[in-house]
Amino acid sequence: MKMKLGIPKGSLENATIDLFRRAGFNITTSSRSYFPSIDDPEIECMLIRAQEMARYVEDGVLDAGLTGRDWVEECEAHVETVANLIYAKQSFGKVRWVLAAPEASSFRSVKDLEGKIIATELVGATKRYLAANGVSAKVEFSWGATEVKPPELADAIVEVTETGSSLRANKLRIIDTVLESNTQLIANREAWKDDWKRHKLEDMKMLLEGAINALGKVGLMLNVHRDCLAAVLETLPALKKPTISHLSDEEWLAVNTILDESTVRSIIPRLKKAGAEGIVEYPLNKIVM
Repeated sequence: MKMKLGIPKGSLENATIDLFRRAGFNITTSSRSYFPSIDDPEIECMLIRAQEMARYVEDGVLDAGLTGRDWVEECEAHVETVANLIYAKQSFGKVRWVLAAPEASSFRSVKDLEGKIIATELVGATKRYLAANGVSAKVEFSWGATEVKPPELADAIVEVTETGSSLRANKLRIIDTVLESNTQLIANREAWKDDWKRHKLEDMKMLLEGAINALGKVGLMLNVHRDCLAAVLETLPALKKPTISHLSDEEWLAVNTILDESTVRSIIPRLKKAGAEGIVEYPLNKIVM
């Protein structure tokens, strides 16, 4: 038996393949093929645009796939959410679809867009958002370069953003958040009922979440004389619970812990001054809770 898995083609492709690599799956793509190879004989991969993924999973063409919650909502797809994977193409966090208008315009709220034109790739969700706010406006599908359309081709836009920098560069002001999104591992509901496929997906979820937990973290191990242990532990960040074990020389101890990578450069010199020796920093692929 094999499980058919959709990998998002486009902006999330590289981040997804890297996440799978950290989780222990090696996926190899080719510019001439939409069927990447994976070093798990029980999985078949296919590259699918994130915008279309939920529909193919719902219809059973794929057993499972990775896509944004935004595209699941856009398609109003009936699928099983297996895991929320908080990562995106630039940062490992959520993204927002926002309503934005030119800084020079008089639009301050969604109510001000009554009868206006809004350009977006997220047409269905935008129409539902407007209806929920009691606003009637024309929503046009945008094929790309949405930020440059106001004010000549549209009065406002609904566009995805992680930092807002592209919107600011195009002199657009965010008026409201339409929806938040993150990458999800979704499954066909019939596939989810299959014991073998469900077990396979639950194992995949555990490994992918472990890979995400390890992002931005490193392991640190060091040796310390028992007389300096208190000073070393005081140097480590609060709320951390390092593993402490005895070495062959009972006067010396080994300390092993996990830290945020961004803090290590300031902590290692302090550990050295506190009496730590043999300090080793090492990368982490997975942290399974």
